Amino acid sequence: MTTDAFLADCRARLAFDLLSNTWNAVVLWALRDGPTRPVELRERIGGISSKVLTETLRRLQFNGLVDRQAHPDAPSRVEYRLTALGRTLLGPIDAVGAWVFEYGDEVMAAQEAACTPGPQSSRPTC
Repeated sequence: MTTDAFLADCRARLAFDLLSNTWNAVVLWALRDGPTRPVELRERIGGISSKVLTETLRRLQFNGLVDRQAHPDAPSRVEYRLTALGRTLLGPIDAVGAWVFEYGDEVMAAQEAACTPGPQSSRPTC
């Protein structure tokens, strides 16, 4: 095993993989206040399709971050909740949110500057 923190067989990369998916952190954050039904999650999050939400919840469940609980009294009533392991990611997600709150305008300004027509030939497609 290597000691380089970002190579394929390192655990640090696992954390980045978990948080790099667009919806993982959003769904985890939306579950922070307790068990929630999928329809409530979609309303709370906005902009996520049922299919993508289902895929995200399954991925989070597979990784031990979310529990799925089907209620026997109502066959179609399912709720999702954070596991203890899932709760441990709320701090890092909050820290990233705080970073974006502080530096997001600078990032957007850099993106805008990169998309402004000019003499540079290595500009990204905007």
